[in-house]
Amino acid sequence: MNNWERLTIYVNESDHWQGKPLFLALVETARQHQLAGATVVRAAEGYGVRQHQQIHTDRMMELADLPMIVTIIDSTEAIAQFLPVVLAMVKVGLTTQESVNVVHHAPIN
Repeated sequence: MNNWERLTIYVNESDHWQGKPLFLALVETARQHQLAGATVVRAAEGYGVRQHQQIHTDRMMELADLPMIVTIIDSTEAIAQFLPVVLAMVKVGLTTQESVNVVHHAPIN
């Protein structure tokens, strides 16, 4: 198969970009750039460098500011073109990029 990359972006659900949740803005922007696909997952629990490594959990929903994981998969070239957009949008968070072995891709025509 072709060379594919997975871009994984870790943000918090309280993060915003131009008045909307950052995770939603990332997905909408990826769609505008016609990337192959994007998925958002809300983590049940996690911690990071923010807030002195305080654990965020869905067990206390009134206090929750849960991690959101945005995953985008596309060709190496498409991810390389989109990465500067992500870096401009994500002011606090973590972004990783890795090669993936796509074993099946059947887009709707």
